[in-house]
Amino acid sequence: MIKVIKNGTVITMDEKRNKKYENVDIVIEDDTIVDIVDNYNGPSDLVIDASGKIVMPGVINAHTHLGMSIFRATNDNLNLTDWLNKKIWPIENNLTDNDIYYSTLLSCLEMIKTGTVMANNMYFNSDGAIKAIKDTKVRCLFGNHLLDNDEKGDERIEKLKQLYSDNKDNSLIKFAVSPHAFYTCSKSYLRKCSDLALELDLPLHIHFAENLDEVKGIEKDYKKDIVDALDEVGLLRNKLILAHATFISESGLIKLKDKDVSFVHNPVSNLNLGCGIANISKYKNYVNVCLGTDGQGSGNNMNMFYHLSLVDLLQKGLYKDPTIFSSYEALQMATINGAKALGVDDIIGSIEVGKKADIIILDMNNIEVYGAVDLITNIVHNTESINVNTTIINGEVLMHDRKLMLKIDLDKLKEQIDLIINRVVDKSE
Repeated sequence: MIKVIKNGTVITMDEKRNKKYENVDIVIEDDTIVDIVDNYNGPSDLVIDASGKIVMPGVINAHTHLGMSIFRATNDNLNLTDWLNKKIWPIENNLTDNDIYYSTLLSCLEMIKTGTVMANNMYFNSDGAIKAIKDTKVRCLFGNHLLDNDEKGDERIEKLKQLYSDNKDNSLIKFAVSPHAFYTCSKSYLRKCSDLALELDLPLHIHFAENLDEVKGIEKDYKKDIVDALDEVGLLRNKLILAHATFISESGLIKLKDKDVSFVHNPVSNLNLGCGIANISKYKNYVNVCLGTDGQGSGNNMNMFYHLSLVDLLQKGLYKDPTIFSSYEALQMATINGAKALGVDDIIGSIEVGKKADIIILDMNNIEVYGAVDLITNIVHNTESINVNTTIINGEVLMHDRKLMLKIDLDKLKEQIDLIINRVVDKSE
């Protein structure tokens, strides 16, 4: 099937093109972009008229927890440790695989509605999550929580191996080895996770240096700089995705410079939990830096455009210098840099001939955002979910004119979410 997106203003995020945006037509055959031309007049089965709209790569959420949609509004006035111990872990202990199916389903639909085409997911109760991802046809790098602060560490690794074996031929689902964090994993377990990632040729995704207490804990346990602790347990051998990395020393950055390491900046989550502001203006000179929302419990939502604006503003405020960071760099974090982190930059993250058609169309004609001197800046700082008009993943139109094209009963979904919250969430103050 040939689809054509015509008459739009296209932001390709392709560094090989001379212009940041231009008026071109995009030709899609099945799941792949086969041509980018000034005015396509060839055969087509479907034409999407993008006149007056913006066409760009779908955004990529490089760190989240898809099963945590039910945790919205649980983070007020709690630091990270208290939030995990008093809110999150007690609730998670009561969640069933069916609960995770519905909570993940809600997150995946939120992705589609807000223009996110791929997420890097770390969570547990994996079967329900995998089913929800398949039902919504979103792209995902999937890792089940791996930790050994109980007696189930090896059992979780065996579950990952089973998931990988059962789904490794699925073109939309890739896998990562995802140990939760240094404070929930022993040294020997982290080494085992690193070995497994090398054995299966998978990236390794871990929470790291989220707040100062965590940094101090690693330094105390390992008696060395936290980057050297990564090296001690073998993680610097891996394609490594460090979620947060809020506090990394200059010496640590130098050690990481030639490694295959990506930092995932989660600005909303870090602000909500009082963790601090990551110095990504410095980090970007050493490692690939991309963007995540974290779970909705700390990140509030999965609308990457909401989080995107903060990326740029926080760096300008941190440095008291408006020239330190640009809107285009922020947009790179949410597109091609995210693809590089997740190991899929050969297929998505930019609009190029030969890549998969993971594309969104923005309608910026509403009064609240209308009239823009600089297109990129307007997208980064003013896009709301209502501006996401169309979401295409792997060549399939999953939303058009704000209408979801999936056969999912939204009223039933909301009913199930309400039942889960009423059963497991303590709403008392």
